[in-house]
Formats: sequence, C-alpha cells, structure tokens
Amino acid sequence: MPWPVTLDLPTPEDVERLGAAIAPVLRVGDVVALHGPLGAGKTTLTRGLIRTLTSPDEEVPSPTFTLVQSYDGAGVTVAHFDLYRLKRPDEAEEIGLWEALQDGAAVIEWPARLEGSLPTDRLDVEIAFSPSGGRTVRLTGRGSWSSRDVGY
Repeated sequence: MPWPVTLDLPTPEDVERLGAAIAPVLRVGDVVALHGPLGAGKTTLTRGLIRTLTSPDEEVPSPTFTLVQSYDGAGVTVAHFDLYRLKRPDEAEEIGLWEALQDGAAVIEWPARLEGSLPTDRLDVEIAFSPSGGRTVRLTGRGSWSSRDVGY
C-alpha cells in the first residue's frame, strides 16, 4: 500500500469501518497512534477495530478517566490508551503502555503526550473534521506497517 493514504469518510459508521479494516493486520507489538481534536472520531475508529477482534456488541468506551482499557481479541490483545490526562511522558510506563506491547497491541489516543517516545514502527492515523461535516483521515504506515495493506 503506498503511504500516506487520505480518505474522506462522510459518516461515523465509515470511521468505524476503517477501524474494522485495520483490525485484521494488527499484530503483537503494534501501535496505532490516533491524532485529532476532541470529538473527531478516535474512539469511534477504535470501537470498529476492537469489535472486529472481539464481538460486534463489545462495549468500547473512551478510556479518558481510566486511561486504559484492555480487550482480548482474536489473535491479539488490544490495550486502548487515552493519554489526554497525562502530565509527563514517563506516566505512560506507569499505566503499562510498554508492557502492553510485549503481549499485545496498543491503540493510543493523544500520542503527542509521549513527546517523541512513540515507537517508530507504527500506524499514524490523523483524523480531522472535513468541511462537508464528515472526517478526513490520513493514514501513514511506518516501519513494518509500510508493507501492510489496510484494505479500506
């Protein structure tokens, strides 16, 4: 897949379907870094990814207050991190981010809070509001992701 890829997604359901398309290529040790403003659809994308790996009715709330939620998916455990409330990058270690990557994959909302300590091998997903009311999503595969096809 040639990176980066830019998609126009008119509805929240389209954003959720993109998450579902990412799920089958997710591996142990992977990071999906979600960038975008409040309300852009980061949790919606994560919901599609996690429901594809678990069950269609899996409850997938934003972990804003818990900071992390873990899900046992088919083939890989996924830890969903929301770093919005972190004050220092080293707090990511305290909530188990690096540990989660040893046994599973991580979806990270607000990855900029890590101030440059994200793994270089990752999928960056930038979600922005589009003028039409939908979302514009830019996917950039780095490291091993550069040879994967998300297939959306």
